Amino acid sequence: MGSDSPPKKWGLREQREAYLRWFSLADDDGDGRVTGKDALKFFAMSNLSRPELKQVWAIADSKRQGYLGFSEFMTAMQLVSLAQAGNEISQDTLAHADLETLLPPTMEGLDKKLKKNSMSKSNSDIVVRHPSELPASANWFNSKSGKKIPLRSVTSIIDGLKKSYIEKLRPLEKTYQFDDFVSPLLTSSDFDAKPMVMLLGQYSTGKTTFIKHLLKTNYPGAHIGPEPTTDRFVVITSGPDERCIPGNTIAVQADMPYSGLSSFGTAFLSKCLIQYIPSLALIILLHIFHYVALRKKLIVSIFYIAKLLDHITFVDTPGVLSGEKQRTQRSYDFTGVTSWFAAKCDLILLLFDPHKLDISDEFKRVIGSLKGHDDKIRIVLNKADQVDAQQLMRVYGALLWSLGKVLNTPEVMRVYIGYDVIFPRSFTFTYGNASINLMVLQRSHNLTTDNSKLTCDSSFNDKPIRETVAGPLGKELFEKEQEDLLSDLNDIPKKACDRRINEFVKRSRSAKVHAHIISHLKKEMPALMGKAKAQQRLLDTLDEQFAKVQKELHLPAGDFPSVDEYRETLSAYNFDKFERLKPKLVQGVDDMLAYDIPDLLKSFRNPYE
Repeated sequence: MGSDSPPKKWGLREQREAYLRWFSLADDDGDGRVTGKDALKFFAMSNLSRPELKQVWAIADSKRQGYLGFSEFMTAMQLVSLAQAGNEISQDTLAHADLETLLPPTMEGLDKKLKKNSMSKSNSDIVVRHPSELPASANWFNSKSGKKIPLRSVTSIIDGLKKSYIEKLRPLEKTYQFDDFVSPLLTSSDFDAKPMVMLLGQYSTGKTTFIKHLLKTNYPGAHIGPEPTTDRFVVITSGPDERCIPGNTIAVQADMPYSGLSSFGTAFLSKCLIQYIPSLALIILLHIFHYVALRKKLIVSIFYIAKLLDHITFVDTPGVLSGEKQRTQRSYDFTGVTSWFAAKCDLILLLFDPHKLDISDEFKRVIGSLKGHDDKIRIVLNKADQVDAQQLMRVYGALLWSLGKVLNTPEVMRVYIGYDVIFPRSFTFTYGNASINLMVLQRSHNLTTDNSKLTCDSSFNDKPIRETVAGPLGKELFEKEQEDLLSDLNDIPKKACDRRINEFVKRSRSAKVHAHIISHLKKEMPALMGKAKAQQRLLDTLDEQFAKVQKELHLPAGDFPSVDEYRETLSAYNFDKFERLKPKLVQGVDDMLAYDIPDLLKSFRNPYE
């Protein structure tokens, strides 16, 4: 071995202690992150080939963050050990390995380096950051010195995006009041937030039930019934303990990405809350004795819940109402709120009931508010086992016909068909070095462990698939559709960093177009007299002004905002007080898109490519 020989008892706890010392050695700057440069030096001691190490890094850094935290580093070391034992490295390697007895890899020359490192650094100096802990880059947004952020402080792709935003994009947004027209200024928590999944649909389509059975627990505030039950926006995420935070509180907390909700007023914030479900580490400490007494039943279920919520946040929404009277009695802008969450979310699920396919006026407005986020939308035809095969075919056609009138896009939307609650009969989640395999059997509630694989046998609702209605072909269809949808959910954490980059580039292009529009309106204003008439003329011909800006600057039409929404916002402003075009600010954003971001992605790609 490259370090001290493993003790007689060698399990995950002993592995963690050993790899913690290794992690401290690999992390040269002590920031709790092993970057590509760090890995090139440390992983070379394993004497594995470059293609093997490339695969190890790709699997360990599955989220493409550009660095390895401690849990990812531990995963990488386990993969190195398996590779040295002659195993083929793939996504499923850890899932089938016996991690409890897996010996550490052989690292040439590691003993000497560990002894040298232990003399200069004690165990208390080792930095291991919890995912919920604020990164050092969060302080960049609080600094008012105006100094440039040193390049050495950038240790991940997200850090690089923060640096580009603070130094180049935010000055442009502030100058042309981008936050008043399009989106509030970003904070550090907007970059560091976990991926979000929002569920939308009319009442009693199964939104809350979907979340409840996906988490395998009933969270406080979850009301399920055939009548409109959920009356507020509920954000479900992991936390130190089980508690509920009201909307007015979360809107003023800088470490949460919800400060923008304050623009919807107290009436909305009183209808919004965050529900925390305890995180994994705390639950293990509190229930260690129950873990033994219940023969590992309780902890397996809780382990799954915490692992899922450590990576994904769910947003449960009130059922969309069908009557115009009920809609007008809402005390807040419902479509505006859904549009705000849609911009933050990584996936949007629109749930439909086969018995309620009519799309109300409010639901139509809600779907319209999702414009620009078409790639995030998934359609779910839920409770499809309540109709037979012939009826399902007709319902499916009617749903597509209804959606065709609402979704103004030539691209085909992905539609999933599910029974009552979407959940697969057999599906495996893999996060870090944990693999969770969920098996849905009729009314079985047995929890077992098989080596490193956790298996939970449990039905997800009170009734199995109605085979008498759906038939054997329908049953097979439901299972395949559910597996596809859960595959989408499983990929969300892995694609989170790519999504951040995509949204950042989209925002940058939008901010640049906005700057050109505002400066054009300023330029069209007269110097002395007739300003009121000129402003009204510009408002009335705003679509023509957009076309003029697009033609003069050769900007893509798809980057321009909605004319009607802009006209409504612009009517409250004095055009004469707008800023003229500042080429230096616009050029800075152009350089960021053309050079800075490509260089950033190149710097934090797989170091063995």
